[in-house]
Amino acid sequence: MTSGPFTMQRLSTEDVSYRERMAFLHDFVGRHIGGQHFRLLSRDDERVDLAFLELPDKLSVGRASFPPIHGRRSRDLLGDGRDRYMLTLHHADFEVSIEGKGAIKVPAGGMTMTSEAIHSEYQYNSNAVADVLMLDHRVLARLAPRVELEALYILPPTVAAMPLLRAYADMVRTHPPASLKAGEMAARHLYDLAALVLDGFVRGGADRNGTSLAAARLKLIKKDILERLTDHHLQVDAVAQRHRVTARYVQRLFEMDGTTFSQFVRDNRLDLAFRLLREGALAVTIAAVAHEAGFSDLSTFNRAFRKRFSATPSDVRATALKR
Repeated sequence: MTSGPFTMQRLSTEDVSYRERMAFLHDFVGRHIGGQHFRLLSRDDERVDLAFLELPDKLSVGRASFPPIHGRRSRDLLGDGRDRYMLTLHHADFEVSIEGKGAIKVPAGGMTMTSEAIHSEYQYNSNAVADVLMLDHRVLARLAPRVELEALYILPPTVAAMPLLRAYADMVRTHPPASLKAGEMAARHLYDLAALVLDGFVRGGADRNGTSLAAARLKLIKKDILERLTDHHLQVDAVAQRHRVTARYVQRLFEMDGTTFSQFVRDNRLDLAFRLLREGALAVTIAAVAHEAGFSDLSTFNRAFRKRFSATPSDVRATALKR
C-alpha cells in the first residue's frame, strides 16, 4: 500500500475463499464497486483483480484484469444515482452496446467512454486488462461543453493524444500523489487530457487546455529523465524521440518551467551525487561517485557541485563521516 493522502485500493478474488468468490464478485465488486452485473463466460478461470485510486473532483483511476466476462449496467441499477462517465482504455478486443442496440466491436488499443446514466452492456471474449478512468460528467462538461450529447464514445487507437492520456494515467496509478495539492493537479491533468482525446469526437469540439497539457507532458518527460540519470548518453534528442515530439519542443517545455533541459539533468545528477557521498562507502572514490551520477568529466563535476552546494564533494563526505 502507498502512504500519503491517496492510497491505491486493491481487490482480488484470490483474497477470498473459493466458495465465496462468486458472491464477492457479483455483490461487492460488481454492484458495490462497479455498479454493474457481471457474468463470467467460463468457470475455468474466475480470477478478477482491481486496483483503483480515488482523486479529487470525483475522479478515480484504476486497472482491472479479468477472464472472459459479460458486464451489464442494467435498468434496475440506474436508480443508484451513479452518473459519471467510464472511460476505458482497452488492451484487448471488446464489444459494447447501449440501450439494447446491437453490439459494436472495439479493437485492442481503442477507447470507449460510457455514461453510467444509461443502460449498457459489454463483453470481453478473452482474458483482458483494461485501464479505467471514472470522470464526473459536470467537470468534464466544463472542458468539453457538449460531451453530454452522447452517452457512448468510441475512439480508435490512432487518436494522437491517447498515448499521452494512457501514460499519464499509468503514472498516477503506479505513483499516487503524495499530497492533496498534487492530487488536485493530477486530477486536473487527467480531465484536460480526457477532453483533448475527445476533441474532434464531441459534437462542437472540446476545449483544449494547452497549459495543462504541456504540464502533463513535462511531468512524464521529467520522470523519463530521472529514470535515466546515470546514462552518460542521456540527450534531449533521445528523450524527444521516446515521447514523439521534437527536441525543441522539449526545450520549450523546460523554458516554460523556468529552467532548461541541461540544467534539470545537471541539478538532479548533482543531487544524486550528494546522496551517494552521504550514504556511500568511504572506499568509493569521488571520481567513481561522479561517474555513477552520470558525469563524464571530474573537473566539471567538482565545479558544478561546489557551485550548487557551496561545498566540495570531500567536504560533504567528511561531514557525513562525523555523524
